Amino acid sequence: MIQFYFLSILFNVTGGFILFTNGKEAPEPEIRFSLQNEVFRLILGILCAVTGLLKLLSPIQGDIPVAGDLVPASAGLVTGFILLFDYYHGRSFFEDGDSRMTRIITVNRKWIGFAAMAAAALHFVFPQVLLL
Repeated sequence: MIQFYFLSILFNVTGGFILFTNGKEAPEPEIRFSLQNEVFRLILGILCAVTGLLKLLSPIQGDIPVAGDLVPASAGLVTGFILLFDYYHGRSFFEDGDSRMTRIITVNRKWIGFAAMAAAALHFVFPQVLLL
């Protein structure tokens, strides 16, 4: 569906930008709709993950199911997972210290954000290419 195509590009760019810059580039703390707002990040994470899943299940007409949208769908799923993980990790009562999952996400955060933005840009420019 064309709607999921648009939403996939929008959410991958927004989520990738947040991961790449860590949301600190937009200096507007008094506005509720900002990249620093935790609730905005939570909602964006849910929307990224759901759109990534639905992108796998409903391909654009004439495209190959699952494989046709594999890269943007997986970028949306990974970006959504990281945004959700950040939200719940920040509100956790347990002190896990330096767990392996936290280290992997922290070290690769910028690269995952860049990959999500690149997947969105390539998906926008080449809509009918296999895996994009």
